[in-house]
Amino acid sequence: MGRKAQKNDSLPGSLDMLILRTLSLRDLHGYGIVQFIQQSSDNELLVEEGSLYPALQRLELNGWIEGVWGVTSNNRRARIYKITAAGRKQLAVETRKYAKLTLAIARVMGAE
Repeated sequence: MGRKAQKNDSLPGSLDMLILRTLSLRDLHGYGIVQFIQQSSDNELLVEEGSLYPALQRLELNGWIEGVWGVTSNNRRARIYKITAAGRKQLAVETRKYAKLTLAIARVMGAE
């Protein structure tokens, strides 16, 4: 019996950073955010609906994103999210933390 490879084993806490980064490039609805992350990562990062919407709510409660009802290019009603000034600041914080973490991991991986 084959085991299906899991592609969404990303670092804990990275989803917020990925959403903020995505919204720093363009305003999007939830499905658009999922598609952007998946396509940008060459299908290595798969965001599940069960993870996305709680993260969007958390980011909105923190004041890092704003959601407004709008209409998609397919004429469907959807909540469109955009990053706030506070969200841009938080993205900078998260990016610095991530850079430090990846550097630390690289050091361990290169150790002999």
